[in-house]
Amino acid sequence: MDTLVQQTVNGLMLGSIYALIALGYTMVYGILRIINFAHGDVLMVGALSALSAIGVLQHHFSA
Repeated sequence: MDTLVQQTVNGLMLGSIYALIALGYTMVYGILRIINFAHGDVLMVGALSALSAIGVLQHHFSA
């Protein structure tokens, strides 16, 4: 039962991330009428920065 709840929460979190990405594309396309594919680059830099920060801080602040 715990696995089902955890997978449901994981699915909702991933779905909300996809929704935010889609919202960014939709807003830019709605205003400028061109698709800006730089969103992917910005998201990748943010994800890599977060992964690096987690990797660095994990060694100093272990729980």
